[in-house]
Amino acid sequence: MRNEAVMQKNFALKAEQIRPLAKGYGGCIATDMITVEGKPVGYMVREEPVRPEDSGWCFMAGDESQDYMDEASHHGIYDVNTIANYCPDIIELLDTPAPCAFERNASGKLVAIPYEAPED
Repeated sequence: MRNEAVMQKNFALKAEQIRPLAKGYGGCIATDMITVEGKPVGYMVREEPVRPEDSGWCFMAGDESQDYMDEASHHGIYDVNTIANYCPDIIELLDTPAPCAFERNASGKLVAIPYEAPED
């Protein structure tokens, strides 16, 4: 069922537009605000990966509400390279060790912010 939901999304970039910008990082989570709405990454957080194919990265536009984030259909698992194509300015930050977090500042640059562990 989850794959059907992904297949029905109208992505901002078509598959043929994806170039090899950040290959080999593995999978990540990204919200539809980025992949469907085409908004730039406004907040990115990296936690310790739980699987070898997991990068630990999660990318959000930064203005998603908690209700939005609680709805599983609003995000998906993608190759980090895919999200780099949506927002190439993340590339320089991808090698930052976990845990870490970055937020887009008033001048539009992604800058490091204190990492806050999620509540259980």
